[in-house]
Amino acid sequence: MNYTSFISCVLTMIEVELRRLRRDPIEVFTRAIQPVLWVTIFGSVMAKIRAFPSVGDYVTFIAPGVIMQSATFIALAYGIMLIFEREAGLLKRLLTVPISRAAIVLGRSLAGGIRASTQYIVVLIAAIIAGAKIDLNPLGLIIGWLMTIYVAMGFTGLSIFVASTLKTRERFMGIVGAISMPLFFASNALYPVDIMPGFIKIIAPGNPLTYTVNILRKILIYDNYNILVDLAALTAFNALSITVAFRCFSKIVE
Repeated sequence: MNYTSFISCVLTMIEVELRRLRRDPIEVFTRAIQPVLWVTIFGSVMAKIRAFPSVGDYVTFIAPGVIMQSATFIALAYGIMLIFEREAGLLKRLLTVPISRAAIVLGRSLAGGIRASTQYIVVLIAAIIAGAKIDLNPLGLIIGWLMTIYVAMGFTGLSIFVASTLKTRERFMGIVGAISMPLFFASNALYPVDIMPGFIKIIAPGNPLTYTVNILRKILIYDNYNILVDLAALTAFNALSITVAFRCFSKIVE
């Protein structure tokens, strides 16, 4: 497969995902209910009792973390679609087409990232309404959205890898739940790293969610674009997860 065909396949995967979103736009808002409640209710309550005085305004502090928690869960759940397609025989048909499997994995990872990034828009608006002091610099808002897509690609790749090792939807969703919540609570999404228990402090630096929340906080709250270290960590995570997903993709149809 040449370079043009590879790019065309990736773009086709994205187009298919956008069509799904257009046919069912309500899904974007129903998936946002829980994170919106995190920001508007949990964030407001914790701000009133000043549970974490060192972070300043707590609703502002929590907003980037809740955005990424929501986007991460959607990205991790993306792989269930592959299990449905395998059960229906659609995946086997796709693999008979002369398309690079690398293009399929990369295209679906990017498509999953775009789907997950819809939460960035909805939750960010809810956070602003709830009183979060978000910097509304258009450049920062766009970069924040692109960063959300970028890290969600890695988590979608991880989802594809998990789906390639399982044959039932129930097991898949169980593993997604077992991954997503520990990622959320072992990151700096809800509280600063320096107040975490000792064993969580050890885990947090290896958690890709920590680096993503760092990036969003810097850009959306402090208008700070010194994100190279965090971006390098996320790039390593994306490269690893997508590479593993590609290597295991053939197992989906076994």
